Amino acid sequence: MGCIGISSICQVRATVMLYDDNNKRWVPAGSDSPSFSRVQIYHNPTANTFRVVGRKLQADQQVVINCPIIKGMKYNQATPNFHQWRDPKQVWGLNFGSKEDAALFANSMTHAIEIDKML
Repeated sequence: MGCIGISSICQVRATVMLYDDNNKRWVPAGSDSPSFSRVQIYHNPTANTFRVVGRKLQADQQVVINCPIIKGMKYNQATPNFHQWRDPKQVWGLNFGSKEDAALFANSMTHAIEIDKML
């Protein structure tokens, strides 16, 4: 069916991080060194689902996060510039380029979680 009707509800710049449980530390997703990605929240109105997708800003545009926003998900604004959440497999973190980007993403994420609760 393709991507017809799927829209981005927000777009920010952030470094995508994963929590390494074994070593108890945050590591950059998809590489050894942190680099900014374009992170978006997409809404599929047909299924009424949301997902977080992030692609590196480098030439290869590697996908470093493709994570559904699921019912009951806890979103934690750990600091003004660093937010985190858990999916069934891992803990994700976003280190934002600005407080404005962080606030925009948090508002969109909270909106998506609220809609999921109502379904």
